[in-house]
Formats: sequence, C-alpha cells, structure tokens
Amino acid sequence: MFTPGTYTEGEVLLGYLDQQLAALRASAFGLTEEQARATPCRSALSIGGLIKHATYVLRGRERRRADPGAMPDEAGFALFMGSFALADGETLAGALDAFDAARAAYLANVRATDPGAPLLEPPAPWDGVFTPTESVERFALVHHVEELARHAGHADIIREQLDGADAASLLMALEGRPGNDFVQPWRPAAT
Repeated sequence: MFTPGTYTEGEVLLGYLDQQLAALRASAFGLTEEQARATPCRSALSIGGLIKHATYVLRGRERRRADPGAMPDEAGFALFMGSFALADGETLAGALDAFDAARAAYLANVRATDPGAPLLEPPAPWDGVFTPTESVERFALVHHVEELARHAGHADIIREQLDGADAASLLMALEGRPGNDFVQPWRPAAT
C-alpha cells in the first residue's frame, strides 16, 4: 500500500503505479486456471486476460520509445487485441511470470525517469491523432496510472464475482499481514 508521506513527484508516480500493479497481481492470488479464464461479468475480461494485457502495457513503454512516430499497423493492432485473453497453451503461472518480469523492468525505467523530460507521444488514430505529439513524461506516466487503475478495478470486480475476494483482503493475505477491525486476509472458501 502506498501511504502518505513527503515524496518527490517521481516517487509519487512510481508509488501509485506500483500500487495498481500490486492490486492487479493480487487479483490472481489463489485462482485456478479455470477461474483465471472465467468471464463472470458482461464483458470478455478475465483475471488472466487483465494480467496479460497489463504486461502488454508495461512492455509497450519500451516499444513506443523504440519508434515513437510509428503509426499503429495491423500486426500491432492484432497484438493489442490478443493481449486481453489467455490463449490456448498459455497458463496463469506463465502470465504471472511474464507480468513480474515486465513489472520489474517497467518500475526500474519509471524510477529513472524525470517526469518533466520531453517525450514524443506516438499517433493515436483511435483518438483522431494521426501524427506524433510533443509532450512530457509526466503525461505518459499519469496516463499509465489511469489505465492501470482502471484495469485493477476491473480485476477487483471480476474477482468479487468469482469468490467474493477484494484487493485489500488479497493483498493482506499475500503480504502476510494480520487482520484488523476493517479488513481480514483472504482465505479460500472451505470445500
């Protein structure tokens, strides 16, 4: 949990990004393969798919930096669309391993980033932006806080539909923290 304190701007952005990533990671705690692929809400989202998509997003920071002016193409769009679900042959364990590696590299990159540094944002034709746009790193980092928080919320809702668990109880269980008057660590239902 990212708690209040006296931080630099970069530390605040890093703290909130890591908090969203921790919540996403915790959403998979204790799930079976079947549960990780389940889509209990009206959307096609699953916990496994959200973990895979978050990995795509984290790795995308480097992809975008390699060619910031590149217009998304058909292959890139297919990669994006395929990031929302575990494919046949993919496992939750494999998705979590990929997520953990991408998370570590991403957070190291963010830690070394000056939020005020110039940045060239690539085209975003889905938003009507067809050319690269001059910006600053702060814009991209706050956008990632927004996107990862949205997906952590999706994961929280899906997990609540699967077994009633929520991010706070899952994180408490993962971190081995004792319960308190407000929240108790998650425990699997008795079978």
